[in-house]
Amino acid sequence: MKTIAFQGELGAYSHEACLSARPNCKALPCKSFEEVISAVNNNVADLAMLPVENTTYGRVADIHRLLPGSGLHIIDEVFTRVKINLLSLPGERLEDIESVEAHLVLLPQASAFLEENNIRGIQAVDSAGAAAALKASKTMGTGVLASKLAAEIYDLKVLAENIEDSDHNTTRFLLMSSRPDDTRRGDTKMMTTFIFQVRNIPAALYKAMGGFATNGVNMTKLESYMVGGSFSATQFYADIEGHPDDNNVKLAMDELSYFTQSISILGVYPASPKRV
Repeated sequence: MKTIAFQGELGAYSHEACLSARPNCKALPCKSFEEVISAVNNNVADLAMLPVENTTYGRVADIHRLLPGSGLHIIDEVFTRVKINLLSLPGERLEDIESVEAHLVLLPQASAFLEENNIRGIQAVDSAGAAAALKASKTMGTGVLASKLAAEIYDLKVLAENIEDSDHNTTRFLLMSSRPDDTRRGDTKMMTTFIFQVRNIPAALYKAMGGFATNGVNMTKLESYMVGGSFSATQFYADIEGHPDDNNVKLAMDELSYFTQSISILGVYPASPKRV
C-alpha cells in the first residue's frame, strides 16, 4: 500500500484531500510542509499532498518558497471543498459553546457564524490537532472548527454544519512524487506548472508572456515572489493549459526561454475535472 504524507493531524482538510485523490493509500500526518517533502525524499512516503491556494484565503505562501528546491514533481491536482463544522464534546448544545479553537485561516472564514452566536475564536496551530486536544481534555463549553472527518476520528459531536461564510470555499492541492509522470494523458486537458526568472532587461516579462498569447496558450496562474533576499531578483510561478509536447506550448516555451535566465518545470499532469 502506498503512503501519502500531508501536513497536519488526522482529520485535517489535507487528510480529506488524500482520501479523495487516493482512497486506497495510507495517509501519513506530518508536523510541517518541510517534513512532508522530506518524507518523500527519504522514501518514508510515496507521495506528498500540499495545499497551494484557497479561493478565500489566497495562496499558501510557504509552498511557493519550498516547491522549487523540493526535488518533487506534480503528478495531479486535487480540489477539496472546505466545509467548516463546529465540533464539540458529546452532550454539548450550541448555546453552551463560549469559544472555539481553529487554525488562523479558518477563523475568519466562519466569522459571521461566530459573531451571530457570540462565540470567541481562539487561534490553534492545527484544527484537527485542536479536535484531538478537545477529546483528550474534555473541556466543556469549548468547541473546534474542523472537518466532519475530524469529528469521526475523535468521536466529537457536529453541532453545526457548513458554517463557512462563502459557499465556494475550496482549496487546491498538489499531489507530488519523487518522479515525474509527464507521459500520462488524462480524459480532460493537461496542465503544466513551471517557475522562471526573467532576464534583467526592459519589458522582459511582457515580452516573455507574448509567446503564450500569440500561440493561444491559456495561462491560468502567474505569481511573483522574491528570491535570495533581493528586491530585484524575482521568480515567477505559472500554470498553463497544455502539455510541453503540444506544438503551441512548445513554441510558447521556446519564446519564453529567450527572455529568461532559468526555467524549471515542476509538473505536467491532467487537469482536475473540478477545475471548471
